[in-house]
Amino acid sequence: MKSLLCLLAAAPVLAADPAVLTTEFIYDTGPYPQIHATTIAETPEGLVAAWFGGTHEKNPDVGIWVSRQIEGKWADSVEVANGIQHTLTDGTVVRHPTWNPVLFQPKNGPLMLFYKAGPTPQTWWGMLTTSTDHGKTWAQPRRLPEGILGPVKNKPVELADGSILCPTSEESPAAQKGDKETWSVHFERTRDFGRTWERTPPLHDGREIQAIQPSLLFLGGDKLLALGRSRQDRVFEIASEDGGKTWGPITLGALPNNNSGTDAVTLKDGSHLIVYNHIGGTPGKWGGKRTPLNLAASKDGRTWQAALVLESEPGEYSYPAIVQTKDGLVHLTYTWNRKKVKHAVVDPAKLTLKPIVNGQWPK
Repeated sequence: MKSLLCLLAAAPVLAADPAVLTTEFIYDTGPYPQIHATTIAETPEGLVAAWFGGTHEKNPDVGIWVSRQIEGKWADSVEVANGIQHTLTDGTVVRHPTWNPVLFQPKNGPLMLFYKAGPTPQTWWGMLTTSTDHGKTWAQPRRLPEGILGPVKNKPVELADGSILCPTSEESPAAQKGDKETWSVHFERTRDFGRTWERTPPLHDGREIQAIQPSLLFLGGDKLLALGRSRQDRVFEIASEDGGKTWGPITLGALPNNNSGTDAVTLKDGSHLIVYNHIGGTPGKWGGKRTPLNLAASKDGRTWQAALVLESEPGEYSYPAIVQTKDGLVHLTYTWNRKKVKHAVVDPAKLTLKPIVNGQWPK
């Protein structure tokens, strides 16, 4: 039974918009003081969600936790991966934090769970585990090849030829004092469920536009559009005309960005949704506020209309994930104040869209 806190948190959104069918916390209490970076996927046996949790981000005790939705209720989360490397002769356990799980269900393959392990985003490496029973049990995690990270925050897409295209990025420290850090986008492809890989080089210099954590949209035919987080106060865009083999120049789009994660999805009708914080950065600080949390819709992936405000109270509502399930509904998960995972179900047919004029969310 959901807690009173869960019901109270759901009430304002439910009362505000008929497109929001349900909201809930995936758990009321868990064995982790802090969580972050949610992900969700639909399997043949239902929804599976994951996040990283532990004492706090970057702490070595942070592991990857998974919950399955069974008959409409979320089961207790289970730690399925951690950053334990080995044990020294004196009994000391060498362990690193884990980061940014990404669930993905291919059409004809096992459920995949990508994540990162390592001390920092500048030094982490890619990991992968798989499940052949829809998230009940998981294979021994394995490290991806050198130079391959897997999807860095947001889900891959499966292309017409069966290959899986992963949106990813790298964060590199400044070469010397006074330089900018390099945040650059690239893409990785596997044709055999993660056994072998190919990748693009970095697609821009990573300094003029510092961009990471892309999501992929389908624009028809072989046309793809990636968009995501930047340190330049706006969501970035980069497009491909050939299914992700080559990419055009990176640019800044119309939506604001607060140097925080976004996610986006192409719906079955060819339209697009993006979930993000509709607010820019705060001058002199690392990023902007992580509230409100918004949902916007687009026909072309570039011109957006306001759809929903999912959260508007003071707090942190961030690192969202979004998928459309086979019944046509849209499922979103996100970090709720770094304490819980929030899950919302939206009927896209019931969304009421309003123009975003001069970057201002309509009242």
